[in-house]
Amino acid sequence: MSEAVTGQGAPDKQPELKRVMGPGLLLLFIVGDILGTGVYALVGDVAGEVGGAAWLPFLIAFGVATITAFSYLELVTKYPQAAGAALYAHKAFGIQFITFLVAFVVMCSGITSASTASRAFAANFFEGVGTEASKVGVAVLALLFMAALAAINYRGVGESVKLNVVLTIVEITGLVVVILVGMWAFTGGGDVDFSRIVAFETAEDKSTFLAISAATSLAFFAMVGFEDSVNMAEETKDPVKTFPKILLTGLSIAGVVYVLISIVAVALVPIGKLEESDTPLVEVVRAGAPGLPIDTILPFITMFAVSNTALINMLMASRLIYGMARQRVLPSVLGTVHPTRRSPWVAILFTTVIAFGLIIYVSTAASSNAISVLGGTTSLLLLAVFAVVNVAVLVLRRDVRQAGGHFKTPTALPVIGFLTSLYLVTPLSGRPSQQYLVAGVLVAVGVVLFFVTQKINKQLGIRDARITDPTHLGSGPN
Repeated sequence: MSEAVTGQGAPDKQPELKRVMGPGLLLLFIVGDILGTGVYALVGDVAGEVGGAAWLPFLIAFGVATITAFSYLELVTKYPQAAGAALYAHKAFGIQFITFLVAFVVMCSGITSASTASRAFAANFFEGVGTEASKVGVAVLALLFMAALAAINYRGVGESVKLNVVLTIVEITGLVVVILVGMWAFTGGGDVDFSRIVAFETAEDKSTFLAISAATSLAFFAMVGFEDSVNMAEETKDPVKTFPKILLTGLSIAGVVYVLISIVAVALVPIGKLEESDTPLVEVVRAGAPGLPIDTILPFITMFAVSNTALINMLMASRLIYGMARQRVLPSVLGTVHPTRRSPWVAILFTTVIAFGLIIYVSTAASSNAISVLGGTTSLLLLAVFAVVNVAVLVLRRDVRQAGGHFKTPTALPVIGFLTSLYLVTPLSGRPSQQYLVAGVLVAVGVVLFFVTQKINKQLGIRDARITDPTHLGSGPN
């Protein structure tokens, strides 16, 4: 029985991770993690909620994310270890079920994010090859894409920092192209309607405030990703000094890019057309530069960009499941490692089946846009985690053992971050009910598995099965 399960004795001393990330690589990691599926796929859905003022929800989402980022900065410089929110919840509350729940919700957000990316990948493929995308065709290709990710994950392929740099450059290149097309259209007398930029067009049953809240809760999906960087704390050179400046710089760059993209999009493309499209940025370059072949290239750039997002999230999700199974808070079979590939193949299969279920569900639910449902569910799950993190930062100020030398956020910010995140989680923000249904089913699966595992452990005489060290949750086999 492992030391992590019994809690007895001392585990073998493991070597520390190599600190290879300086300020430049960390900045590219953060920017690349944020500039992904959200901006490529959700601009039209955000515009559909509020009209031409789509830049406003992105700006508000940037503000909310930045406030929470300050809480992460205090915690990551105080506890410069991997594991992120699960570690902070574990240290702040010391309640096994809360630690598990935070870790499982983070895992679920990875799967919903990857599923969002799979839909965007499929839609852009059909756009790129010039074939009309049917609902069934997009769903089938999204499933095949997810199966391909599982195969790569099974082979044990890890993402290197150098690969992240390459993919980040591709992502940024695509967005720079869109911005340049917009500037060219603005200065060249193209078909531009600047009046749409300040126009609010909301549904008849929603007030302007409620529409902005709903759009912000969706736009928040585009701003998530920065929290992944805290898992790189043990591999960052001088994290206490480096993280505050680099994280805030990365967030600011992403925020500016999102606002510019949304302004260009609504100025060039009518809101209705933008909302209906699963490839909104393709519509933007098609309208802004009709004589140039850019619109035939951008879908493939988008496919490349969202593939990185999806693979990283599915790798993270399977490793979290593996880690929780190894610490006996989920069925131990989920921690099974393939004897030759040394990959957690059962955890990979488990997370892939969940992703399949999500893709099939949103493909058959005709009442809402599939990408909007999946993206909104991702933001719902992570906003709940952010609410916990904002509380944890205040609770952990009692930990005087770690006092001094770390970044400290003004006390008002975690309070504002908690209240704002909590509001955007609740139905008061105008969030569609489908997102709660998807999130609720996912969390319910985790809760059932948790208590079933506890019962099995009791029958087998396994005592004190608990997450003793959240830093081990994401450490799958090499």
